[in-house]
Amino acid sequence: MPALLFLMLSLVLLTSLAHAATPETLMRQGHEALAEGRLEDAEAAFRQVPAPVSPTDDDGLYASARMQVARLRIVRKDFDEAVQAARDVLAYYPEHVEAKNLIAAIERDRMPAWLRFFKDCQRFLPSLLSGAGMTLLLVSCIILISPLGGLLIALGRISTIKVLRAPCWFVIWLFRGTPLLLQLFFIYYGLPSLGITLKPLSAALIGLGLNYSAYLAEIIRAGIESIPRGQMEAAKALGMTYGQAMRRVIVPQTYKRLIPPVANEFTALIKDTALVSTISMVELMRAADQMFNTYFNVTAIVLAAVIYLFFTTVFTFLFERIEARVGIYERR
Repeated sequence: MPALLFLMLSLVLLTSLAHAATPETLMRQGHEALAEGRLEDAEAAFRQVPAPVSPTDDDGLYASARMQVARLRIVRKDFDEAVQAARDVLAYYPEHVEAKNLIAAIERDRMPAWLRFFKDCQRFLPSLLSGAGMTLLLVSCIILISPLGGLLIALGRISTIKVLRAPCWFVIWLFRGTPLLLQLFFIYYGLPSLGITLKPLSAALIGLGLNYSAYLAEIIRAGIESIPRGQMEAAKALGMTYGQAMRRVIVPQTYKRLIPPVANEFTALIKDTALVSTISMVELMRAADQMFNTYFNVTAIVLAAVIYLFFTTVFTFLFERIEARVGIYERR
């Protein structure tokens, strides 16, 4: 009888020991210790999780346990052990993304700052330069479109014909009085409800073109009206028509006066192109945002800022040269 009782107790004890040694139990013990702040006990439990015979044997418990060990080692600044734990995972799960990313992140943080920045530039610049190309395309198109539109609106605004003056005044009032972002939203998202669907590039060109034409119209109107009235009277006295006087006498005299405010508008345009990212266009700002959201690396934002500064610097220099060239006969 005592021998039978001893045998039964031994079986119960062996069963409980076998149950306690299962990977699931070890994982539970490790998480419980982690929740209680017993980091050493948690790591010891995770390390006891046995390696699988094949990658499908433990449902990923070994990989999960080793990644917990890696994280605990990072907390202790023991990066070599953290890398080794991640490599243990890759030995059984070669495509384990989290282990690969952890090793890459540790190796990156251990690089010299200059080398890390160089690697970041290699990673981000191709996408940023592609977005910068779209930004330049938008700026170039608007620079060609808006001065012509602004001139036509300005001439209509100062015309003595009410049929022309009223619509031109309305365009200026509307596009200067509402945010550019709202205008882009209405053109891209609002017009489809009226049966007009535009591609992102078309919507961006229309929105930016109308907005900057309205602003340039007021600049051009102010430039034209700054020319003394005697110039028009003298032109008419020579037998010129109103159109000839504007084309040959009045408008040419406004060039030097218009260049500084127009240059300021076009410099602002380079930055305002960032707003088209809200209508699904991948330009410089959207490319930088995508890179940052993917890698959570501020270098992408810094590089985008450098590219914007480069563009605005080049445009400023070009317009200064044009202003000096146009005003060569008006040296003060």
